[in-house]
Amino acid sequence: MFRDSKSSALPGFAAALAIGLIAWSASATPTTNPCGIWLTANGHGVVEIARCGDALCGRIVGIDRESSAPMPTDVHGRPQCGLTIITDEKPAANGTWLGKITDPRDGRIYQAKLSLDERGNLRLRVFVGISALGATQIWHPFSGHLTGECAVV
Repeated sequence: MFRDSKSSALPGFAAALAIGLIAWSASATPTTNPCGIWLTANGHGVVEIARCGDALCGRIVGIDRESSAPMPTDVHGRPQCGLTIITDEKPAANGTWLGKITDPRDGRIYQAKLSLDERGNLRLRVFVGISALGATQIWHPFSGHLTGECAVV
C-alpha cells in the first residue's frame, strides 16, 4: 500500500516539536540552585558553593589583598583560603536553601538562607533565630580570575 510521505512525517514532526518545546521551557526556567562561584557583597572575597554530600557548602577560594600582605587567618589561626564557611545548606521552601554560615574572624555561627534573585545574584540572609531580624547581602557571580595563592585578579 502507498503512504503519503507528508502524512507519515507529521507525527515525527509533532514529536520533535513537543520535545523541543519541553527542552526550551526547562532551559528558560531560572535555576534555584546556588552552586557556583560568588563575589561577596563587599567585593573582597570569593566563595565557591558546591555539593557536599546531601547538602551544599561554601568555601573561600579568593581573597582580595595586596600580594605582600599576609594571608588572613580565622579565629583559630588557620588560613582563610580554602576555609569552609557555609555548611549544611539544604533545600527549603520557595527555592531557598537553609543552613549555617561561620564568620571566620570571630567563629560565630549564624543561620544562612540562600536564594537566587531574578537577575541571577545570590541573596544571603544571615540571622539568629528569626529570619525577619537578620540582614541580607547580595553576592554576584564571580567573573574574574583567581591565582593559586587564593588571590583575586
